[in-house]
Amino acid sequence: MKKIKIYALLLIGVALITTGFRCTFITAKQQELLQPVALTWWGTFDDPSDFSDIIKEYQVVHPNVKVTYRKLRTEEFDTELIHALAEDRGPDIVSINNKELNKWLNNLEPLPATTKMAYTVKQKSLGIKEETLVEVRETTSITPAKIKEQYLDVVSDDVIVNGKVYGLPLSVNTLVLFYNRDLFNNANLALPPTTWTELQTDVKKLTFQDKENKLVQSGIAMGLADNIEYSPDVLALLMMQNGAQMTDGNRVMFTFVPPGGDKLYNPGPEAVKFYTDFADPVKEVYTWNQTFSNSLDAFAQGKVAMIFGYGYDASYIEGKRQGKLNYAVARVPQIEGRKEVNVANYWFQTVTKKSKHVNESWDFLQFISKAEIAKKYLNRTLRPTALRALVDEQIQNDQLSIFASQLLTSENWYHGKDTTVAEQAFIELVTSVHQGIEVQKAIELAAQKVQQTL
Repeated sequence: MKKIKIYALLLIGVALITTGFRCTFITAKQQELLQPVALTWWGTFDDPSDFSDIIKEYQVVHPNVKVTYRKLRTEEFDTELIHALAEDRGPDIVSINNKELNKWLNNLEPLPATTKMAYTVKQKSLGIKEETLVEVRETTSITPAKIKEQYLDVVSDDVIVNGKVYGLPLSVNTLVLFYNRDLFNNANLALPPTTWTELQTDVKKLTFQDKENKLVQSGIAMGLADNIEYSPDVLALLMMQNGAQMTDGNRVMFTFVPPGGDKLYNPGPEAVKFYTDFADPVKEVYTWNQTFSNSLDAFAQGKVAMIFGYGYDASYIEGKRQGKLNYAVARVPQIEGRKEVNVANYWFQTVTKKSKHVNESWDFLQFISKAEIAKKYLNRTLRPTALRALVDEQIQNDQLSIFASQLLTSENWYHGKDTTVAEQAFIELVTSVHQGIEVQKAIELAAQKVQQTL
């Protein structure tokens, strides 16, 4: 009988040793990790319903953590966030545009090396009595090297600063070409252009003027800035495709000829000339002017055959279109014989320094960023992935193939501190060229303004 008791005690001892952190009592640290935690998450792009499923899945594992997502209007986000951080009232997590990391960098907490969370597990003691035990798991965070391995190149370029990870995205959007199929059919054009040379030819067939030489139908919304959505992105796209080095990290470079390039051909100014020609009445490709409304509205009204936009603009077009609008989406044109370049625009999730729950916030963000969890968000929202492992699968999806096929060649050139100033510099660049300023001088002035934001 004594031998049996001793043997049983030995089994209990072994069990306690081999279960690591498991125990039949709760330590002060474990009790702290099990306290109710309320995380607030602010964004402008997604709706609360987009995250509801993945939040619920996290709360199954961590029932003591409540996550509340709040969608703010884009125009109020900056002011609200500045006030909230100043007044120490959150939020814990924010969704920030990929061009604006450096704007908020001093207010953000980078991903820690590890996160530590408590898990409650049920176990039968000696196979008889069921007990609720607490297990503390310290998990190694994703490293910058793993970010580069698992995510699109543009993501690692955007979210890693000085060897630290500042954000994790679920999706990446790229600039695409929306085109009106009916207008293409009427012009006897079967397919959208794949190169800029093809686009120039198509525009001539899609542009119509009345007897007074007033434009009544535009081939494409290009050439101006203030009535064209994403005109700075389109101009930057042309510059990059043309071989312009936008910055070297500290200096604006798009006014210079790249090393080894043709000194008689400056890719930045040449891209500006190409772009502004579409709004120049003396050019063959003249197709756009100030009489048109905003490019998205003009497209929804059937007044322009092609516009540039992002996937999320489809919902706006659907809401604004008058009658039947037979349209489709295509890849943006490229320069034949040059490397493919696309423009990325997306939001990533990060944690504020003012958060009282940095550990839990980053644990949550890493959980929802895992491929199997992120996929649920992507399937619900039909958005292109930020993870390399899911690209091929999305290319096979009819609804996502166009967007997914551009992901691996997507770039973001701007990593400054004031996106608004940088975009305004591009808008003023285009406007000044139409006012008669010489292109080289106009682009140098724009470069000076962008330089001040780096």
